[in-house]
Amino acid sequence: MNAPIDAQGASRRARPPSLHSALPTTPEPFGARLRAWRQHRHLSQLALAAAADVSTRHVSFLETGRTNPSRDMVLRLCDRLDVPLRERNALLTAAGYAPMYRERRLDDPAMAAARAAVELVLKGHEPCPAIALDRHWNMVASNRAAQALLSGMVCAEQLAEPVNVFRLSLHPQGLAPRIVNLAQWRAHLFARLHQQIQATADPLLVQLHAELMQYPAPPDTAQTPMPGELLGVVMPFCIQTPQGQLSLISTTTIFGTPVDVTLQELAVESFFPADEFTAQVLRSMASAPAET
Repeated sequence: MNAPIDAQGASRRARPPSLHSALPTTPEPFGARLRAWRQHRHLSQLALAAAADVSTRHVSFLETGRTNPSRDMVLRLCDRLDVPLRERNALLTAAGYAPMYRERRLDDPAMAAARAAVELVLKGHEPCPAIALDRHWNMVASNRAAQALLSGMVCAEQLAEPVNVFRLSLHPQGLAPRIVNLAQWRAHLFARLHQQIQATADPLLVQLHAELMQYPAPPDTAQTPMPGELLGVVMPFCIQTPQGQLSLISTTTIFGTPVDVTLQELAVESFFPADEFTAQVLRSMASAPAET
């Protein structure tokens, strides 16, 4: 759990066959990729043409391969379609241009400032738990509070790297049996995953969604009362621990102006106590001697 930050670890667990994905997963011509992104954004050729300040005929010719785009046109269309940096590189390559955005590991010397910023956020959030996640929701770093919270609550297999927080939360041998408001939390996680799939069309996230759907689900009627002051405001994460039931709320931090693929896909999830009992437990855990 206390491994150095590494944003390259993709899950190596077996996954079921992919569900339908809007984007091609194998090398495709530029036109096919452009059409897939346009359709994924639910835009007509007319709407995209108006947004990019070109003719509908030009968009049609680009999609059918009758016209080759300039590099500036590729970047303009990517901007109008809000294409993630990773896929912008793919579109540039398909059009015959060099990728524009670098993808470096966080342990690359050029990423020292970004790595230090992530570590500062994680350390500064103690005694509350915080974790850094890659685009597939794999944990790439965590602070001591997060490690202490998870210690002893799940089997060692579930904590084998890379730890995928969605699997960890919903697997029957993971945290699922301990999550008090599992029905609500499960719906919340699926909503977040669906939102990310809509934004990125990442086929591995589609596969993750298919896998998670196979996990046992609590009854639809299962509802757990939340603290009154939180109703309609945030979704708490309520979990039964050896210290008692803890209630946590979370925030997500991302880099504001990334020009590196890894940084755009990196997020820090920070948890805060939703009640005084949880705050006391977290402070107590932080003051306990570290395990050796």
